[in-house]
Amino acid sequence: MPINASANTEFDRVPLTAGRGAAVFSIGVIGFITANLIPLMIVAMVDDLGVTESAAGAVLTASLLVCAITCLATTRLAAGRHRHLLGRVSLIAMAAAFGVAAIAPTTVIACASIVIGGLGAGGAASVGGAALAALANPDRVSSISGLVNRVVVTGVLALVPILGTHMTNAFGIVAVLALATATTVTWLPPSPVTLSPVKVDSTKSATASPSGVSAKRMTVAGTAFLAMLAVWAISEDSLWAVLGIMGAEHAGLSEQQLGLALSASTAGGVVAAITLTALGSRVNRTASISVLLALGAVLKLSACLATDSTIYLILVVAWNTTYAATFIVLVAISAALDAAGRWSAPLLGTYLIGSAFAPLFGTWVTASLGYPTFGVIISGISFILLVPLALVSRLSAHTEGAYRHHSAAITTAVIA
Repeated sequence: MPINASANTEFDRVPLTAGRGAAVFSIGVIGFITANLIPLMIVAMVDDLGVTESAAGAVLTASLLVCAITCLATTRLAAGRHRHLLGRVSLIAMAAAFGVAAIAPTTVIACASIVIGGLGAGGAASVGGAALAALANPDRVSSISGLVNRVVVTGVLALVPILGTHMTNAFGIVAVLALATATTVTWLPPSPVTLSPVKVDSTKSATASPSGVSAKRMTVAGTAFLAMLAVWAISEDSLWAVLGIMGAEHAGLSEQQLGLALSASTAGGVVAAITLTALGSRVNRTASISVLLALGAVLKLSACLATDSTIYLILVVAWNTTYAATFIVLVAISAALDAAGRWSAPLLGTYLIGSAFAPLFGTWVTASLGYPTFGVIISGISFILLVPLALVSRLSAHTEGAYRHHSAAITTAVIA
């Protein structure tokens, strides 16, 4: 008897194809692109709108916070039956808002449009995170997603200055990319919420949790994971926020060396993504997150203690490469926890919430306690998070394996 294609269970993941990849990875890039382009957007706003740097920063911070809140608020929609509608509406709204910002006749309209654009970005980020969880092999797809994000952002960061750092380019390009991505939404994998009437045996339905993990335990683990992600974001992005100041004051880093550090860090992130993509699920996810968190802690502390500019530069590049790899593994953990994307959908929003407090935290601690103490604090955060994140990672591996076994059992039952 042929397999009934409609007999997918709630827990099935689908293989990665060109169409699904183009849709999932592109919407993921667009959802987070504002955060990546902030330096250029600030320059464009200052030059074209005549606002101060602090005012431009405040507007973009508001946009990112709106993005984060929207991402968290739309998690249920992104993980459910309305994924495609939410994605399409979000991308069109983002394209419209940023398009208006690019050609707005007044500063007020431009700034308001940028903040409103955060609504569309948040919905896109939520859909992208949820859709990623629907793809098989979370380790590999999260790595590819990270790689695509790095490559696209690097290309846009290079293109905007060439064309001219103006509102029409910095925001217009984002609007065009959002509109183009809206055409790919149809290819997004649907949420695996269609319940199957097929039963593995006469007493257990296909809708029962195959992992043996109670819904309460899974909720606790997922919620704890998101909380730890926000704390980790503060520790990582606070170092990024004071990178230039600390390098100049504590390690004698020149502006040219700082530029080199930032460029090399981007390249390091690409290398990390390529490496993890090649390794896929061959490397134990729990071991990976444990090693990366420990290594990141050592590198953060070392950077805060370094007083030589060359050593500082090397440590910063190594830390940022480790950070990129760690983030990719964290995405894989969230995606593996649930195929519908209940924990990967709010991931970006949660990260942005933590990231929003990072500059304040970093500048306050360094000014009050000094750079070495700051290093001890942020490295200590990584060590404290190591064990609980490793436990969640183990749960995600167990859940993913159980889902795979359950789906195979359902397929066997359907064939029979």
